[in-house]
Amino acid sequence: MLDGLFSSNNYQGLKKMLDATTMRQEAIASNLANLETPNYKRIDVESSFSAELSRAVAARDLKDISRVEPRIVIDTNAPAANRDGNTVQLDSELIRLQQNTMAHQMQTQFVSSSFAKLRSAIAGRIS
Repeated sequence: MLDGLFSSNNYQGLKKMLDATTMRQEAIASNLANLETPNYKRIDVESSFSAELSRAVAARDLKDISRVEPRIVIDTNAPAANRDGNTVQLDSELIRLQQNTMAHQMQTQFVSSSFAKLRSAIAGRIS
């Protein structure tokens, strides 16, 4: 039963999403820390990650899901915020921080719900 839960397409996809939100949190922290560093280029999780993960989960192929990995890359679409070449914009980063925090909370609630159901099943309670 445990193998079925932890190797399901949805669980593995959710685990990858949690990895991505954790990486994005680190990227946002780096971006904010370098807000005033000349020529610093904004970084983020590769934009194609979500689409690749969605495709892999929809295909229900665990091997495809396991191959999809979030990566941190330079955001080539971010415009320079001022003349020093830095591409970090404080307002945008704070919005992304809040969005990422909410996404992480939602993802952890899904995982917690799965564990709560498992605990109920082990204890013999019907939820």
